[in-house]
Amino acid sequence: MSKHAVIKKTLEVSGRTLSLEVGRFAEQANAAVLAQYGDTMVLATVVASSRETTLDYFPLSVEYVERLYAGGRIKGSRWVKREGRPTDDAVLAGRVIDRSIRPLFPKSYKHDVQVIITVLSVDGVNDPDVLGLVAVSAALSISSIPWAGPVSAVRMGYVRGAEGEKGNLIVNPTIAEQEMSDFDFIVSSTKDKVLMLEGGFCETSDDVTYKAVVEAEETNRDIIKLISDLTREVGKDKASVPETTETDALKAKIVKDYKKEMEQAFAKKAEKEFGGTEVAELAKVITEAYENEYTVKAIEDALDALFKKQVRENILEKGKRFDGRKVDEIRPLEVEVGLLTRTHGSAMFKRGQTQVLTIVTLGTPSLEQLIESPAGEESKRYIHHYSMPPYSVGETGRIGTPNRREIGHGALAERALLAVIPSQEDFPYTIRLVSEVMSSNGSTSMASTCGSTLALMDAGVPIKEPVAGISIGLMTGKDKYVLLTDILGIEDFAGDMDFKVAGTKNGITAIQLDVKVPITDEIVKETLARANVARIKILEKIHSAIAGPRKSLSQYAPKVTRVTIPVEKIGEVIGPGGKMIRNIIASTGATVDVEDDGTVMISGIDAEGVSKAVEWVKGLTREVHVDEEFEGVVKRILPFGAFVEILPGKEGMVHVSQMSTEYVGAPTDVVQIGQTVKVRVMEIDDQHRINLSMLFGEDAKKVPLRERREGGGGRRPFHRGPRRF
Repeated sequence: MSKHAVIKKTLEVSGRTLSLEVGRFAEQANAAVLAQYGDTMVLATVVASSRETTLDYFPLSVEYVERLYAGGRIKGSRWVKREGRPTDDAVLAGRVIDRSIRPLFPKSYKHDVQVIITVLSVDGVNDPDVLGLVAVSAALSISSIPWAGPVSAVRMGYVRGAEGEKGNLIVNPTIAEQEMSDFDFIVSSTKDKVLMLEGGFCETSDDVTYKAVVEAEETNRDIIKLISDLTREVGKDKASVPETTETDALKAKIVKDYKKEMEQAFAKKAEKEFGGTEVAELAKVITEAYENEYTVKAIEDALDALFKKQVRENILEKGKRFDGRKVDEIRPLEVEVGLLTRTHGSAMFKRGQTQVLTIVTLGTPSLEQLIESPAGEESKRYIHHYSMPPYSVGETGRIGTPNRREIGHGALAERALLAVIPSQEDFPYTIRLVSEVMSSNGSTSMASTCGSTLALMDAGVPIKEPVAGISIGLMTGKDKYVLLTDILGIEDFAGDMDFKVAGTKNGITAIQLDVKVPITDEIVKETLARANVARIKILEKIHSAIAGPRKSLSQYAPKVTRVTIPVEKIGEVIGPGGKMIRNIIASTGATVDVEDDGTVMISGIDAEGVSKAVEWVKGLTREVHVDEEFEGVVKRILPFGAFVEILPGKEGMVHVSQMSTEYVGAPTDVVQIGQTVKVRVMEIDDQHRINLSMLFGEDAKKVPLRERREGGGGRRPFHRGPRRF
């Protein structure tokens, strides 16, 4: 390939052209691929450091960079126009890509690898996140960085059929099609195995979910072939990687010299729920015996790796788990609701050593979160935040802004409940949940999901169904594998898979799969079935603690009511210069928000004030008809009549001629301010002013409207001066 040649490969996917282009941008990167799908374009670059690091883990970083120019937008802030820290959506997109590529790097490769995906153009039809993953796979494949790809990913959607008919799976649904889809499901895979799953569902069956995985893999194979064709044409030779490391040699030496002592220390570690100091003490002994040839940390790391190996072997060869449970057994469950006195809802969910406290806060619709992205702005009224402080694992550490893991776990728990959250029409509140991890030993995200269900019901949020979640692990050997229900932290670190599945009794609501080795379709299918059994058991425990959402909200929660008024009546609620709405707010203490579509949200802590404001708005916009009768309050008295409030915020006038069949010298002879009187709507004139009468039946006939208008019978002439409503 010449220095400035541009190589391009294309493929039709779901009726749209996917293209991968090399040679146009970023020539100094190890590899760069410009990917396009429809009019959505992303640039993926990969670079590796020239020197190895001394870290004991693989230093891979994936940055997903959103630019507002991609959608022809400028940041809405008046003072700051540059994009700031990555949005949560950008972090989540980066995590999806990271989890799809990380398992395929050699374990002995210790060079810094940085992957940057820059969103250059969005068309509002095709999502850039999955396109970014495909572009990264292509860039890594053609680079000199050792990597066992390529991989591919597609987004899957599903539209239910009519009753009795099958639904339809959609590969890479457009953004418009996603609005009609039952789920948003990303599947990444190699040519024959699954690597990563991420999705939110509307109580989807295991069968439909599995079919989506299988169909996604078919399309992924076509895209992998496209990447392979590109690699054959422009790919670089891969850097060599040593098959063994110094750590491997150290582990072999320790096993030879300290096998008996090591087995004793491991046995004591397994006996103690929170572990012990035996392994650390053995590391010091070995370090001194080896005359400080190795650091204490190097010895501890080697012992830790040997311990994980023993955990794997015990499960694969003996069916023996670290804590003695059966492979399909859930740890003891504890649940409690209503723990915190002044919060709107709270719950504790504990599964073994994993314990999460979740708190619900209800707010007015105006408190919803606004999100700005290249595709535009959107609002979010259901929010879940996850916090895992260092003390949850018995360590010291940094406290501050959430890290990527916390953002990812919070998003997963949020997605798990999204399908059962009531609509804004049924429950007009902004809902925020915070999960505080009190103790962590395996799958805190699924504990947060269970805690969220409990806390929401404690708060009185009318969720459609309770949701529970569980994590299924995996240990693989040369010729066998074992699935593990409800994995411990050590089983997660030592194992090959963390497959989280959340759902109701009716079906799946969320999935997240992380693997260290690609897995087969058979393992996916078995895991879904195993998770279903565990989920039902947890739901039974949740039901025993609280049977359903409480019938009323906390006394400390705001009261929110939604009123819909005709658009043409908005002006009457707002009033000239906002006078009327300010009056409502000042008089009732409630907050009143009027939308352009006629939706009025009325909220406040005082239920009586909210109720008064609701009636006021309804009264202002209610159509009044001739001959309707009301019990009204006299608000003002003038020489010619009295103004009576017949509905909150709506007054009519009773002329003196309509107060009695007898002569009335002054309105105060009959009525007083604050007096409740029964009135009848006599007329609504051309200017929509309401004229009332206190005469009914035969009495009304004695004083006809015509006579009043003519000023006959010695009565005062009807005054049509200006009137204020």
